[in-house]
Amino acid sequence: MSLPTRNNPYTFNEFLQWRKNVDYYGDDPFLRKALKHFTGRDWESVDAEARKISPKVSFRWRDMAEAAAVPEKRPFLMQYDGQHNRIDRIVRPRETETMEKEIFSEGLFSPSSSPWVKLMKMYLIYQNGEACIACPITCTEGLVAILDKFADTPETQRILRHCRAGIDGDFAIGAQYLSEIQGGSDVPSNVLEAAQEGGVWKLYGTKFFCSATHADYAAVTAKPAGSDKVALFVMPSWLPGDREQERRNGYTIDRFKWKLGTSELTTAEITLNGAVAYPLGPLDRGVANVVGIVLTYSRLTVGLSSAATMTRAAREAVRYASFREAFGMKIDRFPMMVGQLRAMERSAKRTTAGAFSLYRDFLDMGGELKGGLGADEPAGVREKRFNVRELIMLQKITASRDCTDLVHEAMSVFGGHGVMEDFSSLPRLYRDSAVNELWEGPRNVLLTQIHRDCQRAASWYRPSSFVAGILKGADGRLIAEMGKEMDELVAHPSLVQPGEGSIAVCARWDDFCHRLFHAYQDRALEEAERDPI
Repeated sequence: MSLPTRNNPYTFNEFLQWRKNVDYYGDDPFLRKALKHFTGRDWESVDAEARKISPKVSFRWRDMAEAAAVPEKRPFLMQYDGQHNRIDRIVRPRETETMEKEIFSEGLFSPSSSPWVKLMKMYLIYQNGEACIACPITCTEGLVAILDKFADTPETQRILRHCRAGIDGDFAIGAQYLSEIQGGSDVPSNVLEAAQEGGVWKLYGTKFFCSATHADYAAVTAKPAGSDKVALFVMPSWLPGDREQERRNGYTIDRFKWKLGTSELTTAEITLNGAVAYPLGPLDRGVANVVGIVLTYSRLTVGLSSAATMTRAAREAVRYASFREAFGMKIDRFPMMVGQLRAMERSAKRTTAGAFSLYRDFLDMGGELKGGLGADEPAGVREKRFNVRELIMLQKITASRDCTDLVHEAMSVFGGHGVMEDFSSLPRLYRDSAVNELWEGPRNVLLTQIHRDCQRAASWYRPSSFVAGILKGADGRLIAEMGKEMDELVAHPSLVQPGEGSIAVCARWDDFCHRLFHAYQDRALEEAERDPI
């Protein structure tokens, strides 16, 4: 019975104190178990490094991310100084700049750091949301990978060293400027021009979605003058000696985007008017190298960051439900809530296990996906590389949508407090996850690409064989049923062919791909759960 009192003694302190003291790694037995299983021989070093970095991520960087997320601290652009010199200075919160420096000083991309240690650190960091950190990390990772393959001049080798090992204690940050106003994900439609002038490549034109605009270097796609082929370049934001004078390298930042989420991240429109850049790889292979290397890492990150966000959201929802009481009992005792919480926990775990399993397979392929379908490789290797290529796209579309759904569900557990930005980080994580669904290829583009890939490979790798390959170890009846369904769907001539028949197949294909990747995640989760910690 509740009687009136003018001094309501209710407090959220018990839950808030728990949340304040959660160690993302130390307090997550499933994460430790899954990492132990998938990292294999690297486990001891991964575990040791995780225990060192987790307190920084869970407390110091978490608090910085929260402090920088308030609207009054959003980045802004100062285009001119007091003497009317064009400077395009990006003003960001002190917390963001401090956190960024500390995180990049971890040497995530150093040759001495194993891929699994890097992945584990990224997973923990991503539990704090975008925070103007997640995008710069993955952009730098992709830039390092492409430079590692193609850096062959003093300039590009120095950029690689700056990103990987740092120079005089300063670790460089990378960005990706790929999208143009007419194309978006349609990179071959780019029209940015690259011209050789006095033996130096210079870029002319506009880019429309340029995230991490504060970065030191950017991977930029452009077409050499007179060519319809896309090339890939690395462009410094400043030429030597110009950063201190705030003179940018032949380009202007025209405006910042006003986005639904990732608001702490500077995403801009830029105009290039003779920006000096250095080619990476053959000038006619830019699209293949962007997709096979640069976007591969970005899409892997979308899956990993989705898993990290889901883990945090589910953890906080479960704990809050055990704290909050309504109608005379804890809300985690209501059957409807019990089912919702169990579903959230399972979804977060299977997304994490699936991300780790896919990363293990990616590393087995040498950490690179070739452009095209690997026709020059032995059949077994070719099939494995095809599996990883398609799984990366399947994970991107599935995990990002699941993440948005789960965070939305988690917010509902908190009732009205679920949308209060000064009570919970969930609204920010929700907006970030919605943006993640669109970056690096929206759902329809990737669904169409997967269907096209499967058709092109069908002569040497039947769709049902692909299903059997990625679901190896799962229930045999499930593999047979899904294999049969995929054979039928891939037999449809084209998803871009107009007509009611194609519309119906597209709807079935969308649903099928979501279920297929869930089956892959379920298999990975079962594999991880079988391994005792």
